[in-house]
Amino acid sequence: MRNTLVLNASYEPLTTVSLKRAVVLVLQDKAVVEHAHPLRMVRGTGVAVPVPRVIRLNRYVRVPFRQRAPWSRRGVLVRDQHLCAYCGRRATTVDHLVPRSRGGADSWLNTVAACSEDNQRKADRTPEQAGMKLLRRPFEPTPEATLMLALGLRDTEMRELAAWLPLPATA
Repeated sequence: MRNTLVLNASYEPLTTVSLKRAVVLVLQDKAVVEHAHPLRMVRGTGVAVPVPRVIRLNRYVRVPFRQRAPWSRRGVLVRDQHLCAYCGRRATTVDHLVPRSRGGADSWLNTVAACSEDNQRKADRTPEQAGMKLLRRPFEPTPEATLMLALGLRDTEMRELAAWLPLPATA
């Protein structure tokens, strides 16, 4: 089951939560369902709630301005769509371009998704030293892009929820 998009009381996208957490927020009257799955319901004893795709908090939550998306291993895998940066196969690990043992940081620009075979083959070297080429360069996603990636939406779902999501930045 996909995550549920959480909007602030001002309709500003805040984060994503699990289906279970979204239902709890709705049942506790902390949020209302703005957009639900058309055919699915969550049923309990004496209660039925449509499966929420988008919920809106009833009270405004003040959020400090975030210029940068926080780095995480999961975030790197999602950013790279779980594809190895070296061979293009399914990635399950995160590789540091400059190894941590050599002062490399846990940062968006120093990490890529990698399959375990390529990660082991590269070992404690840079890609150049290991003779390995990157298929794509790492980049730092915007906080909005990170939120949209976390939703894990397919194209049809993206179009369905487009009204609730921030507009992509234009160059």
